[in-house]
Amino acid sequence: MSADGGSAQGRGVPRLRLDELLDELQVRIDEVRGTRDRLNGLLEAVMSVGRELDLPQVLRGIVEAAVVLVDAEYGALGVIGDDKKLAQFLPVGISDELRAQIGDLPSGHGILGELIRHPEPLRLPELSEHPASYGFPDHHPPMHSFLGVPIRVREDVFGNLYLTEKRGGADFDAEDEAVLSTLAVAAGIAIENARLFEEVRLRERWLAASSDITSALLSGLRQDEVLEGMLERAKDITGADMGVFYLLGPGGELRGSLALGQGAEAHRGIVLPSTHGTLAEAALARDGLITVTDVQSDERVTVQPERWTGFGPAVAVTVGTKEKLSGVLILARRHGRPVFAPAEVAALPGFAGQAALALELADRRRDAEQMSMLEDHDRIARDLHDLAIQRLFATGMTLQSAQRFVEHPEASERLARAVDDLDATIKIIRSTIFGLREHEAPARGSQLRSRAVQTLDEAAASLGFAPALRMEGLIDTDVPPTVADEALAVLGEALTNVARHARATRAEVSIVAADGNLTVTVTDDGIGLPEGGRRSGLRNLAERAEKLGGQMDVGPQAEGERGTRLEWRVPLAQPQS
Repeated sequence: MSADGGSAQGRGVPRLRLDELLDELQVRIDEVRGTRDRLNGLLEAVMSVGRELDLPQVLRGIVEAAVVLVDAEYGALGVIGDDKKLAQFLPVGISDELRAQIGDLPSGHGILGELIRHPEPLRLPELSEHPASYGFPDHHPPMHSFLGVPIRVREDVFGNLYLTEKRGGADFDAEDEAVLSTLAVAAGIAIENARLFEEVRLRERWLAASSDITSALLSGLRQDEVLEGMLERAKDITGADMGVFYLLGPGGELRGSLALGQGAEAHRGIVLPSTHGTLAEAALARDGLITVTDVQSDERVTVQPERWTGFGPAVAVTVGTKEKLSGVLILARRHGRPVFAPAEVAALPGFAGQAALALELADRRRDAEQMSMLEDHDRIARDLHDLAIQRLFATGMTLQSAQRFVEHPEASERLARAVDDLDATIKIIRSTIFGLREHEAPARGSQLRSRAVQTLDEAAASLGFAPALRMEGLIDTDVPPTVADEALAVLGEALTNVARHARATRAEVSIVAADGNLTVTVTDDGIGLPEGGRRSGLRNLAERAEKLGGQMDVGPQAEGERGTRLEWRVPLAQPQS
């Protein structure tokens, strides 16, 4: 029995050792399987970050992959700016609500700054025990274990990966560090690819914007509309919050400005005797592109610096050719936003140069058109003077000489009226000639003729059609400037009323300077004056006439005709004030 019992005990010991060996083997198998799964996860992470080309998506994918690979609760990617501080910080694992409670994102102090100063992998079992520990702000979740590795793009450090709180309370180990360092290498390649793709896409957008501006200018659009389009495109491409374009005069003065975006109201219509004390001066001194980190505190901005309150990063570039400097383009972002990266604005000088060339070509095209128009005016004026006036004058002399041979009183009176009509016609033609040749001498008189034409051109857009215009008399010489100003205001308001209320398809304007009066008549074929409708605008026109000693009449067209007739009449001779 004892022998049998000893044999049974001997058989139990090998079985126990076999169980231990099997357990150990299972642990090794689990480790190998875990390593295999981790390698597969690393490979999948590398492939996933390499598939994206949009840089923000690439950065977000890197952090999310890192958190999964090393089993961390929190992760972040910090992008290092030119000032060796964190320009961007993308956290994972913290909700938007908690992030809002924590407040401003870190800029690179403490442990985060330690990796910026010393770009080498850093692994800590307890964050607070490191000498560079800076503590946490209010509402920040507790963090203990830490693993950080730098991300290099070629030879430059782009940023750092920060992982904290390994799940299960364990510390990050050497294998975690190796996995994360491998991911960082792949991340650097993915970031470089995304950057190159972004640069190509930006260059294409700048080229398309330049082409659109050139086409718009050469197609005849107004210059201010094209400049606003240029501002909008530049603001959109660079992600700026506001765009400003300062218009420069030949003497270097600021003769106006356009602005779009947040806070643009404070930057519109700026007129200054020079660019001194403005950001435009700094751009002109550099004769190219300048970038500013914080424009609201920039020492070079001394004229009206309050206009830049709330703005931080800015970039300015001159717009001009060797022959002519057109202005300065400025783009700005709100305070707290990242500075303009070199890749974002690298194509801006080329865009500004293309815009300047397009402006120069448009100016020369307008000059050529103006010269052609003036040559036509000269030819018409010569023909009127040499042909029409001389023939009318000869006809008048013939009628006057024939008048003494007419004995019938009524016939003699009719001849006298015909001679008077010819004299009036000659005066009208001479007034027309004066208007056609107005460009040959400095501007004199009221220039009512050309200003009235401009008023009608501007009204055509809201009317939907071009009103007919008839002018008689020496309206540029006989009409005083004050009366001309009032007449133009009346004409503009009358046409606005037609556009808003009349539903007209046709309108006619008559401006006549005769018999000591200036008469402005506006007729339309609209629905007429409504019964009991508001007439505050008409009262305003009547008051303008009464102030100058005249009157205004408004009513329906002739019987059987649709529409309204407005007649505004004032004396040309105004009392001295």
